[in-house]
Amino acid sequence: MDEWMDGWMDGWMDGWMDGWMDGWMDGWMDGWMDGWMDGWMDGWMDGWMDGWMDGWMDGWMDGWMDGWMDGWMDGWMDGWMDGWMDGWMDGWMDGWMDGWMDGWMDGWIDR
Repeated sequence: MDEWMDGWMDGWMDGWMDGWMDGWMDGWMDGWMDGWMDGWMDGWMDGWMDGWMDGWMDGWMDGWMDGWMDGWMDGWMDGWMDGWMDGWMDGWMDGWMDGWMDGWMDGWIDR
């Protein structure tokens, strides 16, 4: 009786229980859990997180950065650069060059 118990029980432990552990439980771990990891988690990573990255970050890039480009940088380009063009360059054109034209050329004409 003990040998039968040892044999049948061991066989049951080794066979059915191990088969259940290896088969159904591992299959559940590999299948459902991996499917959950690959499916829901990746879907969450790819979907919500990427959507957040694409949306919020792009919105930040398009909004703040473009606002910075359009606002401060363009304002700097329009303001300082135009001021430089209008001021120093025009002043140089009107002042030194015209003065040179008026002075040297008039001096040449007068002679």
